[in-house]
Amino acid sequence: TVFERQVRAHFRKGGICWGISTSGNSPNIVRAFKIAKELEMKTVGLTGSDGGLMSGFADILIKVPSNSTPRIQELHLPIYHYICEQIEKTLF
Repeated sequence: TVFERQVRAHFRKGGICWGISTSGNSPNIVRAFKIAKELEMKTVGLTGSDGGLMSGFADILIKVPSNSTPRIQELHLPIYHYICEQIEKTLF
């Protein structure tokens, strides 16, 4: 329940819950996404291959087309850095 508890503690209606799982099947991330949806948050996920269980709960799902965990993690890094950079440019 580690991520579920964080979502409950920090949620804002209409806010964004961000989750990263190479398989898309991390029980903790999936549970956090379920709670986020119940709390009317948007969900954004980074996964590999087919997106796993997260695909059923993500509003936006960025899937790295690979089944190799190291390759997926290598590509997640520049993706989330780029997204963070764009958010900073927009806000500041």
